[in-house]
Amino acid sequence: MDEFDDEHRIMLEGGSISQLFLGYPLSFSHPVFIGIIYGLMINLTLILPNAYQGYLDSRQINEILTIWLNESLVILIICAILGGSSTIMSSIFKRPPIRLEKRRRYLFPLPFIGFVIITIAIAFSTPEEIEWIGYLLIILPGPLYIQLSYAPRWRMLDLIDRDLDPFEGMKMTIYLENNNEEIIEKSNTEIETVVEELD
Repeated sequence: MDEFDDEHRIMLEGGSISQLFLGYPLSFSHPVFIGIIYGLMINLTLILPNAYQGYLDSRQINEILTIWLNESLVILIICAILGGSSTIMSSIFKRPPIRLEKRRRYLFPLPFIGFVIITIAIAFSTPEEIEWIGYLLIILPGPLYIQLSYAPRWRMLDLIDRDLDPFEGMKMTIYLENNNEEIIEKSNTEIETVVEELD
């Protein structure tokens, strides 16, 4: 990583979430496994809505657990498949990863909104379509993060790990917006330094 310039090093290191996952060997931090981890987190949040729905329908605990396990398995498979497809797509299109720090405000609330929609749909017996919208909002942020940010970064780091050129076949190696942000930050720092010296 030391041989790259600041912009490319920041891009490859990613944000705090990517750094957390990439702290493990690349074989264990494959996008498929990250998709599964996200699916597990979703499934844990769905225990209470499923338990409440089972209570409303006068189901036995075993039946509630069976329904929850079936739903959990479907979600895990969906998240794993989306993680795998993101890996394949990043290998085909060879685009640089997008840093999502300034986009978290749009992605992070979605699972919570989805959870609220599912809870309301169960509690008030709304049409099933509304509940599916809630499931979509819960599932969507993880695969989006993997598709836009994590899978391209993982692919490039995997190439570096195998002593291959991570930028081979890429039309651009970093998005221009990242360069512009860095230039603006450096300019602001220089201006602040000059103002401090004048004071």
